[in-house]
Amino acid sequence: MIAKIKNLRLRAILGVHEWERKNKQDLIVNVEFEFDGRPAANSDQIEDTVDYKSIKKEVIKLVESSSFQLVETLVERICDLVMKDERVEQVSVEVDKPHALRFADSVSISTTRSRSA
Repeated sequence: MIAKIKNLRLRAILGVHEWERKNKQDLIVNVEFEFDGRPAANSDQIEDTVDYKSIKKEVIKLVESSSFQLVETLVERICDLVMKDERVEQVSVEVDKPHALRFADSVSISTTRSRSA
């Protein structure tokens, strides 16, 4: 199964420029992860699945308390966080930084990590 946490709108210190180090900026975070959902589907019990509400809370805590210079670093740390649950087989993370570039809606970095890789 695939779970998706879409368009988490968060704020964080993120960037290399002096003004970016002083002011929190808007970010949009998307997390998608694959897992075997059959045990939960059979039992209908939350403890038999990956708790996406818990993952959402941990992502919020990580992002809002971070002060990375690079979006790439933030994306990797979110992957690390999601992969802590051994039931997660693969995770894809995308972080958008709206208005980071003049004339563009946003700039984003995304990656996918798998246990088999």
